[in-house]
Amino acid sequence: MNNNILGLHHITAIAGNAQRNLDFYTNVLGVRLVKKTVNFDDPGTYHFYFGNEQGAPGTILTFFPWEGIDQGKNGTGMATEIGYSVPTGSLDFWKDRFTRFNVPFEEVQERFGEKFLVFSDPDGLKLSLIEPKTNDTRSIWETAEVKKETATKGFHSTTLTLKSIEPTAKILTDIFGYSLQGQEGNRYRFVTNAVENANIIDLLADPDGQRGYNAAGTNHHIAFRVADEKVQMEFRDKILTKGLKITPQIDRDYFYSLYFREPGGVLFEIATDNPGFTVDEPLDKLGTSLRLPKQYEPAREEIEKVLPVLK
Repeated sequence: MNNNILGLHHITAIAGNAQRNLDFYTNVLGVRLVKKTVNFDDPGTYHFYFGNEQGAPGTILTFFPWEGIDQGKNGTGMATEIGYSVPTGSLDFWKDRFTRFNVPFEEVQERFGEKFLVFSDPDGLKLSLIEPKTNDTRSIWETAEVKKETATKGFHSTTLTLKSIEPTAKILTDIFGYSLQGQEGNRYRFVTNAVENANIIDLLADPDGQRGYNAAGTNHHIAFRVADEKVQMEFRDKILTKGLKITPQIDRDYFYSLYFREPGGVLFEIATDNPGFTVDEPLDKLGTSLRLPKQYEPAREEIEKVLPVLK
Protein backbone atom coordinates (compact mmCIF):
# COMPACT_ATOMS: atom_id res chain seq x y z
CA MET A 1 0.00 0.00 0.00
CA ASN A 2 2.80 2.43 0.88
CA ASN A 3 4.00 2.54 -2.73
CA ASN A 4 0.68 3.98 -3.89
CA ILE A 5 -0.98 7.34 -4.07
CA LEU A 6 -2.90 7.42 -0.77
CA GLY A 7 -5.75 9.69 -1.80
CA LEU A 8 -5.77 13.42 -1.10
CA HIS A 9 -3.13 14.99 1.11
CA HIS A 10 -4.35 18.62 1.12
CA ILE A 11 -6.15 21.21 -0.98
CA THR A 12 -5.01 24.82 -1.24
CA ALA A 13 -7.35 27.71 -2.00
CA ILE A 14 -7.24 31.52 -2.15
CA ALA A 15 -8.97 33.98 0.18
CA GLY A 16 -9.22 37.76 0.17
CA ASN A 17 -9.03 38.54 3.89
CA ALA A 18 -7.04 36.66 6.52
CA GLN A 19 -9.18 37.45 9.57
CA ARG A 20 -12.44 36.62 7.81
CA ASN A 21 -11.00 33.36 6.50
CA LEU A 22 -9.67 32.36 9.92
CA ASP A 23 -12.96 33.18 11.65
CA PHE A 24 -15.10 31.23 9.21
CA TYR A 25 -13.14 27.99 9.24
CA THR A 26 -12.39 27.84 12.95
CA ASN A 27 -15.60 29.36 14.35
CA VAL A 28 -18.31 28.44 11.82
CA LEU A 29 -17.02 25.24 10.22
CA GLY A 30 -15.24 24.18 13.41
CA VAL A 31 -11.95 22.89 12.02
CA ARG A 32 -8.62 23.40 13.76
CA LEU A 33 -5.97 25.89 12.71
CA VAL A 34 -3.03 23.49 12.76
CA LYS A 35 -0.41 25.82 11.32
CA LYS A 36 -0.04 29.57 10.90
CA THR A 37 2.88 30.36 8.64
CA VAL A 38 3.60 32.38 5.48
CA ASN A 39 3.61 31.78 1.76
CA PHE A 40 7.02 30.42 0.74
CA ASP A 41 7.07 32.68 -2.34
CA ASP A 42 5.40 35.71 -0.73
CA PRO A 43 6.28 35.97 2.97
CA GLY A 44 4.07 39.06 3.36
CA THR A 45 1.05 36.75 3.05
CA TYR A 46 -0.12 34.19 5.57
CA HIS A 47 -0.47 30.51 4.80
CA PHE A 48 -3.14 28.91 7.00
CA TYR A 49 -3.54 25.15 7.40
CA PHE A 50 -6.88 23.86 8.74
CA GLY A 51 -7.50 20.22 9.64
CA ASN A 52 -8.32 17.77 12.39
CA GLU A 53 -6.51 17.66 15.73
CA GLN A 54 -3.15 16.57 14.33
CA GLY A 55 -3.59 17.87 10.78
CA ALA A 56 -3.69 14.38 9.34
CA PRO A 57 -3.25 14.03 5.57
CA GLY A 58 -6.66 14.00 3.93
CA THR A 59 -8.07 16.61 6.34
CA ILE A 60 -5.94 19.63 5.46
CA LEU A 61 -7.45 22.65 3.70
CA THR A 62 -4.92 25.46 3.31
CA PHE A 63 -5.31 29.08 2.25
CA PHE A 64 -3.27 31.91 0.83
CA PRO A 65 -5.26 34.92 2.12
CA TRP A 66 -4.04 37.69 -0.18
CA GLU A 67 -5.58 40.86 1.20
CA GLY A 68 -7.89 42.56 -1.31
CA ILE A 69 -7.23 40.17 -4.20
CA ASP A 70 -9.75 40.13 -7.06
CA GLN A 71 -12.73 37.80 -6.95
CA GLY A 72 -12.02 34.57 -8.79
CA LYS A 73 -14.37 32.53 -10.92
CA ASN A 74 -14.78 28.77 -11.21
CA GLY A 75 -14.42 27.29 -14.66
CA THR A 76 -12.69 24.61 -16.67
CA GLY A 77 -9.15 23.61 -15.79
CA MET A 78 -9.81 23.97 -12.08
CA ALA A 79 -10.80 22.11 -8.96
CA THR A 80 -14.29 23.54 -8.47
CA GLU A 81 -15.73 21.86 -5.37
CA ILE A 82 -14.32 20.52 -2.11
CA GLY A 83 -16.28 17.75 -0.38
CA TYR A 84 -16.02 17.13 3.37
CA SER A 85 -17.22 13.91 5.01
CA VAL A 86 -19.68 14.41 7.88
CA PRO A 87 -21.61 11.98 10.11
CA THR A 88 -24.88 10.53 8.83
CA GLY A 89 -27.83 12.61 9.97
CA SER A 90 -25.84 15.81 10.54
CA LEU A 91 -26.96 17.85 7.53
CA ASP A 92 -29.94 19.39 9.36
CA PHE A 93 -27.54 20.67 12.01
CA TRP A 94 -25.43 22.28 9.31
CA LYS A 95 -28.43 23.83 7.55
CA ASP A 96 -29.47 25.43 10.84
CA ARG A 97 -25.93 26.56 11.55
CA PHE A 98 -25.46 28.06 8.10
CA THR A 99 -28.78 29.89 8.43
CA ARG A 100 -27.65 31.30 11.77
CA PHE A 101 -24.35 32.54 10.35
CA ASN A 102 -25.79 33.75 6.99
CA VAL A 103 -23.76 31.21 5.03
CA PRO A 104 -25.14 30.66 1.50
CA PHE A 105 -26.22 27.04 0.97
CA GLU A 106 -28.39 24.95 -1.32
CA GLU A 107 -31.00 22.31 -0.57
CA VAL A 108 -29.76 18.83 0.26
CA GLN A 109 -29.22 16.75 -2.87
CA GLU A 110 -27.98 13.26 -3.66
CA ARG A 111 -25.29 11.91 -5.97
CA PHE A 112 -23.92 8.38 -6.21
CA GLY A 113 -26.31 7.40 -3.43
CA GLU A 114 -24.93 9.94 -0.94
CA LYS A 115 -26.68 12.99 0.48
CA PHE A 116 -24.77 16.26 0.27
CA LEU A 117 -25.17 19.93 1.15
CA VAL A 118 -23.45 22.58 -0.99
CA PHE A 119 -22.38 25.86 0.64
CA SER A 120 -19.96 28.75 0.08
CA ASP A 121 -17.37 30.34 2.31
CA PRO A 122 -17.12 34.17 2.63
CA ASP A 123 -15.01 34.38 -0.55
CA GLY A 124 -17.45 32.26 -2.56
CA LEU A 125 -15.38 29.07 -2.45
CA LYS A 126 -17.68 26.14 -3.23
CA LEU A 127 -17.71 23.33 -0.67
CA SER A 128 -20.04 20.50 0.23
CA LEU A 129 -20.76 18.35 3.26
CA ILE A 130 -21.34 14.72 2.32
CA GLU A 131 -22.77 11.79 4.26
CA PRO A 132 -20.61 8.94 2.89
CA LYS A 133 -21.93 5.45 2.21
CA THR A 134 -18.82 3.95 3.77
CA ASN A 135 -18.03 4.27 7.47
CA ASP A 136 -15.61 7.12 8.21
CA THR A 137 -13.72 6.38 11.42
CA ARG A 138 -11.23 9.25 11.28
CA SER A 139 -10.65 11.26 14.44
CA ILE A 140 -12.26 14.68 14.51
CA TRP A 141 -11.70 18.07 16.08
CA GLU A 142 -14.49 19.27 18.37
CA THR A 143 -15.35 22.84 19.33
CA ALA A 144 -17.80 24.24 21.87
CA GLU A 145 -20.56 24.28 19.23
CA VAL A 146 -19.49 21.61 16.72
CA LYS A 147 -19.33 18.22 18.44
CA LYS A 148 -18.30 14.79 17.17
CA GLU A 149 -21.87 13.92 16.12
CA THR A 150 -21.78 16.66 13.47
CA ALA A 151 -18.13 17.67 12.93
CA THR A 152 -16.30 17.31 9.62
CA LYS A 153 -14.00 14.29 9.42
CA GLY A 154 -11.77 15.39 6.58
CA PHE A 155 -12.08 15.29 2.82
CA HIS A 156 -14.54 13.05 1.06
CA SER A 157 -13.73 14.15 -2.49
CA THR A 158 -12.93 17.00 -4.81
CA THR A 159 -14.39 17.87 -8.23
CA LEU A 160 -12.32 18.89 -11.24
CA THR A 161 -14.15 20.68 -14.07
CA LEU A 162 -12.61 19.95 -17.47
CA LYS A 163 -13.34 20.53 -21.14
CA SER A 164 -12.40 16.91 -21.75
CA ILE A 165 -11.94 14.35 -19.00
CA GLU A 166 -9.94 11.72 -20.92
CA PRO A 167 -6.39 13.13 -20.53
CA THR A 168 -6.90 13.78 -16.80
CA ALA A 169 -8.54 10.40 -16.31
CA LYS A 170 -5.44 8.75 -17.77
CA ILE A 171 -3.27 10.43 -15.15
CA LEU A 172 -5.58 9.19 -12.41
CA THR A 173 -5.80 5.62 -13.71
CA ASP A 174 -2.47 4.99 -15.43
CA ILE A 175 -0.19 6.76 -12.91
CA PHE A 176 -2.11 7.30 -9.67
CA GLY A 177 -3.93 3.96 -9.51
CA TYR A 178 -7.51 5.25 -9.45
CA SER A 179 -10.34 3.46 -11.26
CA LEU A 180 -13.67 4.63 -12.63
CA GLN A 181 -16.36 3.76 -10.10
CA GLY A 182 -19.42 5.27 -11.75
CA GLN A 183 -21.01 7.97 -13.87
CA GLU A 184 -23.97 10.27 -13.34
CA GLY A 185 -24.62 12.53 -16.31
CA ASN A 186 -21.40 14.40 -17.08
CA ARG A 187 -19.86 13.54 -13.69
CA TYR A 188 -17.37 10.64 -13.58
CA ARG A 189 -16.26 9.28 -10.21
CA PHE A 190 -12.74 7.90 -9.79
CA VAL A 191 -11.69 6.09 -6.60
CA THR A 192 -8.52 4.58 -5.20
CA ASN A 193 -8.74 1.55 -2.92
CA ALA A 194 -5.33 2.30 -1.37
CA VAL A 195 -7.08 4.18 1.48
CA GLU A 196 -10.61 4.24 2.87
CA ASN A 197 -11.18 8.03 3.00
CA ALA A 198 -10.28 11.16 1.02
CA ASN A 199 -9.98 8.76 -1.92
CA ILE A 200 -12.48 10.16 -4.47
CA ILE A 201 -11.90 12.46 -7.46
CA ASP A 202 -14.92 13.51 -9.53
CA LEU A 203 -14.28 14.68 -13.08
CA LEU A 204 -16.99 16.98 -14.45
CA ALA A 205 -17.04 17.20 -18.25
CA ASP A 206 -17.91 20.68 -19.54
CA PRO A 207 -16.80 20.88 -23.19
CA ASP A 208 -18.37 24.31 -23.72
CA GLY A 209 -17.25 25.73 -20.38
CA GLN A 210 -15.14 28.86 -19.96
CA ARG A 211 -11.73 28.84 -18.33
CA GLY A 212 -11.77 29.75 -14.68
CA TYR A 213 -10.06 32.76 -13.13
CA ASN A 214 -7.81 31.85 -10.22
CA ALA A 215 -8.25 34.42 -7.45
CA ALA A 216 -10.28 34.74 -4.23
CA GLY A 217 -12.84 31.99 -3.75
CA THR A 218 -11.15 29.46 -6.02
CA ASN A 219 -8.80 26.51 -5.53
CA HIS A 220 -5.11 26.99 -6.24
CA HIS A 221 -4.10 23.31 -6.39
CA ILE A 222 -4.85 19.85 -5.04
CA ALA A 223 -2.24 17.63 -3.42
CA PHE A 224 -2.11 13.85 -3.54
CA ARG A 225 -0.59 11.88 -0.70
CA VAL A 226 2.40 9.51 -0.62
CA ALA A 227 4.11 7.87 2.33
CA ASP A 228 7.61 9.34 1.92
CA GLU A 229 10.17 10.92 -0.39
CA LYS A 230 11.24 7.63 -1.95
CA VAL A 231 7.75 6.84 -3.20
CA GLN A 232 7.34 10.46 -4.22
CA MET A 233 10.38 10.35 -6.50
CA GLU A 234 9.18 7.12 -8.06
CA PHE A 235 6.04 8.96 -9.09
CA ARG A 236 8.13 11.81 -10.41
CA ASP A 237 9.83 9.37 -12.78
CA LYS A 238 6.46 8.02 -13.92
CA ILE A 239 5.18 11.51 -14.68
CA LEU A 240 8.32 12.42 -16.61
CA THR A 241 7.92 9.30 -18.77
CA LYS A 242 4.49 10.65 -19.81
CA GLY A 243 6.16 13.76 -21.21
CA LEU A 244 4.88 16.11 -18.51
CA LYS A 245 6.95 18.75 -16.77
CA ILE A 246 7.31 18.42 -13.02
CA THR A 247 9.28 20.37 -10.41
CA PRO A 248 12.22 19.08 -8.42
CA GLN A 249 11.45 17.97 -4.87
CA ILE A 250 10.73 20.99 -2.64
CA ASP A 251 10.95 21.04 1.15
CA ARG A 252 7.77 22.65 2.52
CA ASP A 253 8.84 22.15 6.17
CA TYR A 254 5.82 19.92 7.01
CA PHE A 255 6.03 17.74 3.89
CA TYR A 256 7.99 17.42 0.68
CA SER A 257 6.33 18.50 -2.56
CA LEU A 258 6.37 18.00 -6.30
CA TYR A 259 4.16 20.07 -8.63
CA PHE A 260 2.95 19.51 -12.16
CA ARG A 261 0.05 20.72 -14.27
CA GLU A 262 -2.04 17.84 -15.53
CA PRO A 263 -3.26 17.95 -19.16
CA GLY A 264 -6.65 19.44 -18.25
CA GLY A 265 -4.99 22.44 -16.63
CA VAL A 266 -5.34 21.66 -12.90
CA LEU A 267 -2.21 22.14 -10.80
CA PHE A 268 -1.43 18.84 -9.06
CA GLU A 269 0.95 18.34 -6.16
CA ILE A 270 2.35 15.14 -4.70
CA ALA A 271 3.06 15.58 -0.97
CA THR A 272 4.60 13.29 1.63
CA ASP A 273 3.19 12.30 5.02
CA ASN A 274 6.45 13.21 6.73
CA PRO A 275 7.56 15.05 8.78
CA GLY A 276 4.12 16.41 9.77
CA PHE A 277 2.94 19.47 11.68
CA THR A 278 4.41 18.61 15.09
CA VAL A 279 7.95 19.10 13.76
CA ASP A 280 8.02 22.67 15.15
CA GLU A 281 5.09 22.80 17.61
CA PRO A 282 3.73 20.25 20.10
CA LEU A 283 0.33 18.76 19.34
CA ASP A 284 -1.50 20.80 21.97
CA LYS A 285 0.00 24.07 20.65
CA LEU A 286 -0.52 23.61 16.92
CA GLY A 287 -1.46 26.82 15.15
CA THR A 288 -0.96 29.06 18.19
CA SER A 289 2.19 30.90 17.05
CA LEU A 290 3.53 32.22 13.77
CA ARG A 291 5.97 29.72 12.31
CA LEU A 292 8.34 30.92 9.57
CA PRO A 293 10.32 28.95 7.00
CA LYS A 294 13.91 28.98 8.20
CA GLN A 295 15.08 31.26 5.38
CA TYR A 296 12.68 33.96 6.62
CA GLU A 297 13.38 33.68 10.34
CA PRO A 298 16.07 36.42 10.29
CA ALA A 299 13.44 38.80 8.86
CA ARG A 300 10.73 37.89 11.40
CA GLU A 301 10.35 41.42 12.77
CA GLU A 302 9.88 42.93 9.31
CA ILE A 303 7.48 40.17 8.21
CA GLU A 304 5.33 40.53 11.33
CA LYS A 305 4.98 44.26 10.61
CA VAL A 306 3.61 43.53 7.13
CA LEU A 307 1.21 40.71 8.00
CA PRO A 308 -2.36 41.62 9.02
CA VAL A 309 -2.90 41.63 12.77
CA LEU A 310 -5.16 38.74 13.78
CA LYS A 311 -7.56 38.77 16.70
